[in-house]
Amino acid sequence: MDVDGEAGRGGLTTVERTAIAAVVNAVLFRCQMASNDANFKAAVCARRKLMALPTTGQCLDVAAISDAVLEVCYAMGCGGFPRATPRWWVKRRTGGMWEDLRQCDDATDDYFKEKLRMSPRVFREIAETLSPLLERRVTFYRVPLQPDHIIAYALYRWATGETYDSGTCSFGIGRAFGITAVRDVTGALLTAYPDKISWPTGLQKAVVLRAFADKGFPNCHGCIDCTHIYIDKRANANGEDYCDRRRRFSVQAQVVVDMNLRVLDVFVGYRGSVHDMRMLNLSSLWVRAESGQLFTGPHVMLPFGVWTNGYLLDDNGYPQSEWIVIPYGGLAQHPTEARFDDKQKSARGALERVFGRLKGMWRLFLRTHKCNMDSLPQQFVAVCILHNILIGVGIPFDDNLLWEVGPDGVRRRVDLGMHQPLRPVCMESTTGDALILRDALAEWMIAQ
Repeated sequence: MDVDGEAGRGGLTTVERTAIAAVVNAVLFRCQMASNDANFKAAVCARRKLMALPTTGQCLDVAAISDAVLEVCYAMGCGGFPRATPRWWVKRRTGGMWEDLRQCDDATDDYFKEKLRMSPRVFREIAETLSPLLERRVTFYRVPLQPDHIIAYALYRWATGETYDSGTCSFGIGRAFGITAVRDVTGALLTAYPDKISWPTGLQKAVVLRAFADKGFPNCHGCIDCTHIYIDKRANANGEDYCDRRRRFSVQAQVVVDMNLRVLDVFVGYRGSVHDMRMLNLSSLWVRAESGQLFTGPHVMLPFGVWTNGYLLDDNGYPQSEWIVIPYGGLAQHPTEARFDDKQKSARGALERVFGRLKGMWRLFLRTHKCNMDSLPQQFVAVCILHNILIGVGIPFDDNLLWEVGPDGVRRRVDLGMHQPLRPVCMESTTGDALILRDALAEWMIAQ
């Protein structure tokens, strides 16, 4: 009703309309003053609006206006004035796959293993370790994502190899934040688990040496080989530098493993055209081995009076040396040589199983994909850390991940990027002492 007792427009009296107008004008004034405090022209305009407010007795006083402003702001913060759509700079989050992963039921374990390659318990342990490194502060626009949400997306990205455009939608995040999440989780893994990939010492070293001794190789510390990580051709780069022998663009990764499928050393980042031996010469493994810092265990006496304090097994892609033992090869072999080669190939089977498990679980490094060469090496080391964690807690591997159906409809094993050497390498490092070590190991096998 208006002052004459008749219904006003919208059912409000003149006093009520005046009060609402005063509150709205006061809110606009406060907002404009706060956002343009340094702008003199805006301040003058705001002062003029304040002077234009009605001064009749029907208007609210300053104290009442302040109380009204607080009540309006409180109502806006509590959602009392809902908006049909969010502000354009805030993306609406829908949950999606992350909400499914947060469910606690009988199917959660299987769903976790399918999407993140681990059980919920292992995921929580990793999340608790990485959370202090991934916590974000609350901003004016929204509450930040929790660390477990960020970690889950990074694991999903590595496990499925989906692009940022499609994978981020499942977790209710944007593409730019997906890239940031993978980068941050990679750095957190490298920081939180600095010793997860390390050369064995103490009891672990004894276990490794015992496992290889049971295979016929006393004092052997591991197997070494390279694998190719396939990538798209880099822009503004010479494609020939990244082409491997199969004419595919790739990056090399050199890995040392033990019989328990643990990664002991990893070196990654050089172009696919680089030879395996060149990779070895560029790595810190070579420096430590040549300086005597790698094999520090007690010496073992072999036939022919040969002493050895440690060595690695590999294929003919490397030259025979005092600390790398390769097979004899060739067609017309002596029975002793054939027995040695069979034993050596059986022991080196750990490499294929590691690469199969590593790339089968984390399929981003199995498929050709676009990558940032500045972060790819760190990401591969991060998944090697995850590999060792899952090996340690006994997470099983599904061999079906190593099979796929090709375009022709034929089911075949996936390509692990392990190229067989074209021919044995003959370099100056192949000395008589190195050849005697291989012969002494072959005689050792006969004596056992």
